[in-house]
Amino acid sequence: MNKKRKEIIASNEISEMRSYVLNGIPQKVLIEGKRKSNPIVIFLHGGPGFPIPFCEGCRGMFPELTAQAVMVYWDQLGCGINDYLIDETFSINHFINMTIELIEKIKADFPDNTINLFAVSWGSILALKASEAVPDLIDNVVIYGQVLKQIFFNDEVYEALEKSNMPSKHKAKLSAIKQSDEHSIEDIKIITGWIRKYTEGYQSKKGGKLPFGKIIRGFLSSPDYSLKDFKAIALNGFMKNKSILEELIRVDLSETLRKVQVPYMILQGDADIVTSTKMLSSFIESAGNNNLHFHEIHNSGHIPSESGMDAVIQKGFKFFECEFTE
Repeated sequence: MNKKRKEIIASNEISEMRSYVLNGIPQKVLIEGKRKSNPIVIFLHGGPGFPIPFCEGCRGMFPELTAQAVMVYWDQLGCGINDYLIDETFSINHFINMTIELIEKIKADFPDNTINLFAVSWGSILALKASEAVPDLIDNVVIYGQVLKQIFFNDEVYEALEKSNMPSKHKAKLSAIKQSDEHSIEDIKIITGWIRKYTEGYQSKKGGKLPFGKIIRGFLSSPDYSLKDFKAIALNGFMKNKSILEELIRVDLSETLRKVQVPYMILQGDADIVTSTKMLSSFIESAGNNNLHFHEIHNSGHIPSESGMDAVIQKGFKFFECEFTE
C-alpha cells in the first residue's frame, strides 16, 4: 500500500471493518468516511456476486467519495471477503432480507445521519425492495442500471443482435430463443456472451473503459483483503448456483417501482440494452410518481464507461445532497 493511500486512510474520522449478523450469517462490512457526520451511502454491487468497483478491498482508494460521504462497502454474501457457498436453497429474498437488516443496523449505529443507497444492476433489486420494506429508514436512492423486467431477454436485445454482424448460425439460434417462453441458464450464458461480443449493450466504446487494472492493483494491495478474498471476487460461492439466475430472469418489479415512496434517481447508459434504457425511460414517464427521477448518461452501457462513471458519481452524490467536488 502506497504512502498516499495510507495518508487518506489516516485522515478519515472513520475507517474500520465491522461485523454484522445478516440473515443469521456473520458478515464483514467496511465503513469509511472523512467525517462521521456526513451522509451514509450504502453501496449495493451488481452480479450477483461481483463486488466491483466498490468493495471491502478498497479502503483508501476512493477519497472523492469518502470526502463527501460515509461509505458503507458490503461484499454481499457469497463473494469477496464474505465468500460463502450459495447453494440452490438461496433466493433473491435472502439477499433482500440481508440488505434490510444491514440498513437497520447502520441506522442504529448512525442514528443522526441520513441513509442513502447507491446500487448497480443486480443491486437495484435489493435497493428497490428495501425501499418498499423500510421507506422510513432510507432518505434517497440512486441506481445505475435498474432491473425492471425482461433482463437479458427483451425486444431491444433481440433487435440489436439481429442488426449486428453476428453470424447467421447464431441468428438462427437467437430466433429460437426469442420464440421460447422459457429460458435456461445456458440461454443466459449464450445471450450475454452475444451482447458482449456483438453489441455495446454492456460496454460503450465511446466513453472509454473504466481503469480496471488500477482498481485491481488497489485490491491486491488492500490492508483488508487476503489473496483468498481477492480471488473470491470472481471465483466465489455463486459459481454453481442456478436458482437465483433462474429467478432473476422472471423478475418483474414494475408495480414496486411505480409505487416507490422515497426519492429515487435512476441513471441509465444510453447504450444499455440489458436493463433496457428505452423501457425504463418510457416506464418512468408513464408512472406518475414524483419520487421517480431519470437521467440518461451518454456514451455508457450497462457497465458504466469511464466518463459515465464520472457522471454517475457527480449526479448521484448531488442527489444525496453531498457537496461533491472533484
